Amino acid sequence: MKVTIIGSGYVGLVTGACLAEQGNSVFCLDLDPKKIEILNSGGVPIYEPGLKEMIDRNRAAGRLQFSTDIAASVAHGDIQFIAVGTPPDEDGSADLQYVVAAARNIGRHMTTAKVIVDKSTVPVGTADKVAEAIIKELSMRDLSPELCSVVSNPEFLKEGAAVDDFMRPDRIVIGTSSDPAGLRAKEQMRKLYAPFNRHHERTYYMDVKSAELTKYAANAMLATRISFMNELANLADLVGADIEAVRQGIGSDSRIGYGFLYSGTGYGGSCFPKDVSALSKTAMEYGRDLKILEAVESVNETQKMILVEKIEKRFGSDLTNMKFAIWGLAFKPNTDDMREAPSRVIIRELVKRGAQVVSYDPVAMEEAKHCFEIDFKDNPEGLKKVAMVQDHMAALDGCDALVIVTEWKAFRSPDFDLLMQKLKRAIIFDGRNLYEPSAMREVGIEYHGIGRHN
Repeated sequence: MKVTIIGSGYVGLVTGACLAEQGNSVFCLDLDPKKIEILNSGGVPIYEPGLKEMIDRNRAAGRLQFSTDIAASVAHGDIQFIAVGTPPDEDGSADLQYVVAAARNIGRHMTTAKVIVDKSTVPVGTADKVAEAIIKELSMRDLSPELCSVVSNPEFLKEGAAVDDFMRPDRIVIGTSSDPAGLRAKEQMRKLYAPFNRHHERTYYMDVKSAELTKYAANAMLATRISFMNELANLADLVGADIEAVRQGIGSDSRIGYGFLYSGTGYGGSCFPKDVSALSKTAMEYGRDLKILEAVESVNETQKMILVEKIEKRFGSDLTNMKFAIWGLAFKPNTDDMREAPSRVIIRELVKRGAQVVSYDPVAMEEAKHCFEIDFKDNPEGLKKVAMVQDHMAALDGCDALVIVTEWKAFRSPDFDLLMQKLKRAIIFDGRNLYEPSAMREVGIEYHGIGRHN
């Protein structure tokens, strides 16, 4: 099948590469010429395991192309995926200007029937706005509105595992209308996703608005579980309980399960913060407050300070002449995404208290450098206190303590003898509970986890 992907960012690239892998002819459009230049020269503007290899393979096979040519992109695909960004607006709602602009371009250039698929994460009612924008453009050229049908097909991709998530999905959600055009679109989507349903049916068909809400509901539920466990972990610290034992105790209940029950420094990234806020904003537009989600957001912002609070409790509020090693900068492992990353809050706050920071991340160093320049734009002297090194053990040299922020595999089993030699003081503040407190005591390391009974 011929498919166009509008937007060659995270969702667009993964969607385009994975659909090309199934033998489809995929045209990826982006209006950023620098991004297209990178892609056409063999590079990939984001880090995602397995993605570059898949792009290279399908480009070489002639199934995947990248361009800034809008007219060519509309002409190519019978199915047009809109996978552009929906950044948060000032009031927390999703900014749909890029989605609507993509819809207008489709309507402006299409001459034959198209299925338009909202792949971007968008609030309930967006499909109606997309259809309205396209139909308006069609009417200006005296073309029938029945040429287009808008489908909601939200993505459920975990950064760091997105390729596998797309190729082996838990579910595929498709929302269509029940009119003839919607039924034709449903059949087109069924054909497109048939390779992903060979072993068993993974597709859930529903109306468009239900599909739009499903995406937000899923992310809001996961964010809620994270904040819930962080609340319990903080209580465990106060009462002397071990949150890991609690996690195993409640996770064994089949009604609860173990997923997303890990305490830490709060969630970040491009999805959970934005989607929780956008869902709350949607509810407000209908006169409803989602009080649980308001609490989820509040808990998460507070949790980003938990390691700073533990450091202050141990060393005091004045950290002048102290130096801390930071392991992990991205908001989660296997990605270079620094959006809403807890590390940014932690580093800003340590510097504010007079400390120096030496940081390391396996893949997010370049992105982190850019983010630190933004975070410290009003404090150039503070930026000078943030160093970056190319090896996680080198970050430890002469530091007063190690602060673990992201749970990269490389951090799970370090050489603790060497670690203790390099640190000025054998102290670890573990924001991801990578190590057992008892094991740390045995080797002589002072250990501060999140909700771990010491």
